[in-house]
Amino acid sequence: MSVEVTNESGVDLRLEWVGDLIDFAFGRLRVSPEADVAVIFVDETAMEQLHIQWMMEPGPTDVLSFPMDELRPGRAGEPPVTGILGDIVVCPTVAAKQAVSAGHSTVDEMKLLTVHGLLHLLGFDHADEEEEKEMFGLQNQILTDFREVAGSGA
Repeated sequence: MSVEVTNESGVDLRLEWVGDLIDFAFGRLRVSPEADVAVIFVDETAMEQLHIQWMMEPGPTDVLSFPMDELRPGRAGEPPVTGILGDIVVCPTVAAKQAVSAGHSTVDEMKLLTVHGLLHLLGFDHADEEEEKEMFGLQNQILTDFREVAGSGA
């Protein structure tokens, strides 16, 4: 697996968990360990620029996903999907604000946003109630299972 992690946020981040989380999610979603994904952490100015450019919405957001090969999760009995998934862009300072509201750590919020972004790369969306239920349910299950497997260090 090629997970490229870049911190352009200006915030001192410990990001050792990113590769482990992506690897774990790949296994759950039947994505080949040879698939490529980049996770980039940016400041609010850069995130706002991306948000305006790609979503036509002002202000910084928490996470954006930029799919490449339009891969979808694999199915049982088929070989895992491989290719270039794309980029996940996370804004740690927005994540920190959301973490306070959610009552958990900034790292937990960034993990949630990373999985959320990965699911978007794999074609999941939350535009309607049914899609939201499926995507958020899968997102929460991956995070819960990752915490159990990784232990308190996750």
